Amino acid sequence: MRIQTEKHRPRLEIIPFIDVMFFLLATFMIVSLTMLKNESIQIKLPKSTTAVSQTPPDQITVKVLEDGNYLFDKEKVLSEALTAKLNQIKSSNADPKIFVTGEPNACFELVVKIIDEARKIGINKIAIQTTKPQQPQTQKSGLANGT
Repeated sequence: MRIQTEKHRPRLEIIPFIDVMFFLLATFMIVSLTMLKNESIQIKLPKSTTAVSQTPPDQITVKVLEDGNYLFDKEKVLSEALTAKLNQIKSSNADPKIFVTGEPNACFELVVKIIDEARKIGINKIAIQTTKPQQPQTQKSGLANGT
């Protein structure tokens, strides 16, 4: 006696393939967006006597000066008063953001000192601001040369 078995034809499931394709599409889109290089051009804005600063109140810019002192949002602070100023900032704002920048010939040890003192106090959102070096402008041929 012979037993007949039904043969099932193999079938490809399309739903898992669609899920994988959407995942790959989203991954490639996110990765490609992070590869964009954002650049801008430098312009000189006109001066205004009634201008108001648009920086958020919890954002503080600290500039390290060559003489060893600091500028906290245009307020000069001596090196000895650094810890007191950081404590004042922490007490007035629960989660401040500090952006550290410096003059070209300022001592890097002073930048590290700011970061160290801020972390001791509990300020963890610290960033170092830099600027892109200016490219020397080349003279274009044509009317600029007088030809």
